[in-house]
Amino acid sequence: MDIAHASASALAPARAPAHDLTPSRASRTPARPAAGDVHVWFVRPPRPGHVPRSPGADAGTASDSGPSAADSGLPAPGSGLSAPDSGLSAAELRRAASFARAGDGDVYATAHAALRRLLGGYLGRPPAGLTFVREPCPGCSGPHGRPAVVQTDDAPALHFSLAHSRGLVAVAVAPRVIGVDVERLPSTGTVEACARALHTRERAELAAVPPEERQAYFGRLWTRKEAYLKALGTGLSRHPRIDYLGADLRRRPARWTVLDLPAGPEHTAAVAVDGARPDRVTVRWLPVHRPGDGPAAPEPAYAGTTDRSPR
Repeated sequence: MDIAHASASALAPARAPAHDLTPSRASRTPARPAAGDVHVWFVRPPRPGHVPRSPGADAGTASDSGPSAADSGLPAPGSGLSAPDSGLSAAELRRAASFARAGDGDVYATAHAALRRLLGGYLGRPPAGLTFVREPCPGCSGPHGRPAVVQTDDAPALHFSLAHSRGLVAVAVAPRVIGVDVERLPSTGTVEACARALHTRERAELAAVPPEERQAYFGRLWTRKEAYLKALGTGLSRHPRIDYLGADLRRRPARWTVLDLPAGPEHTAAVAVDGARPDRVTVRWLPVHRPGDGPAAPEPAYAGTTDRSPR
């Protein structure tokens, strides 16, 4: 299995050789991930700033539980641009405006604007025209399971997952059920306080790691766990202690594949998919996109293998 790492404003050719470092021109309309592929996009959240508060088209809200706000595709204060330029729904705008700290609202708005921008590109639809629903919860059948986008064609379902932490947003897209998580490296105090929520074998593994490596090790454990629980559709309503996501691949949940992702020195990230290991996981950075720019224009894409055997 290959993991390729790239930076592009639209998807690079889906089957570009993993070792090819030559710039290539990406298509204006991104291609859906092939059957064995997973696409992961990272986005830098905004600096603290204002969040647009005027209502947009109410098309439903997707939620999976850097640049300025304008850089992320959000209307800037005094820009004269209306809220629909961000693609966010009225519910998303209200949620973004409800955060006590403006920076938190900016991160939320950036994450959801990026999600709409990406899914709109994959589906060939305007970001503001997308409608999101909730699948039934696998535990109680209530309407609070995995988020899904309503598709209007007969094409295979496009699955996605959204996550954000301080300094980073992640969007994962695949033709099968998927979950993604990203976390900023925890403090030593957080590791000590949260370790009790881990599986017994995970706690033993963490204790065996040298102290200077425990923050990163815990971060990898936790992002695997949250990615898996999001893909499962339960989130943290299923206790993190139940499932083992440690280093022993043989003891991990059957039928699921959970992989670490390269996310830089300050974060850990992971993706979980239903079924066998993907043939290819492509990680890209979504570049700055200002309101009024329209669809993402083609820019050079650089792809290269970063890890051929991730856990």
